[in-house]
Amino acid sequence: MRRSQLEMHLKILEILNHVGPLKLTHVMNKANVNCSLLKECLDFLTKQGLVEEKIIGKERKVYAITQLGLKVLEQFRELKEMLPIAEDPLCYSTLRA
Repeated sequence: MRRSQLEMHLKILEILNHVGPLKLTHVMNKANVNCSLLKECLDFLTKQGLVEEKIIGKERKVYAITQLGLKVLEQFRELKEMLPIAEDPLCYSTLRA
C-alpha cells in the first residue's frame, strides 16, 4: 500500500526523533524511501522548519529534527490517540470513497 506524503513526513520525523541526527542514506534506509523522494521530503520539512541540516566533523551533512518538528510530531501523536478509527484501513478506505 502506498504511503501518503504526510505519512512519509511523519515517518522521517519519528526516525530523526528516535535515532538522532542522521546522514541522508541512513534516513533513506530506515524510512524505506528512495533517494529522490527523500530529498523532496527533507527539502519540504526543512523549509517548514521541522528539520535542519547540520555539518558534523569534516563536512559530514546530517539531518536533525528541530524543536518545532518535535512539537508537530507530538501533536500528531495526540491526534492519532483521539481518532483511533484512522488506524483501521477498512474505515479509512470507506472515508476516501
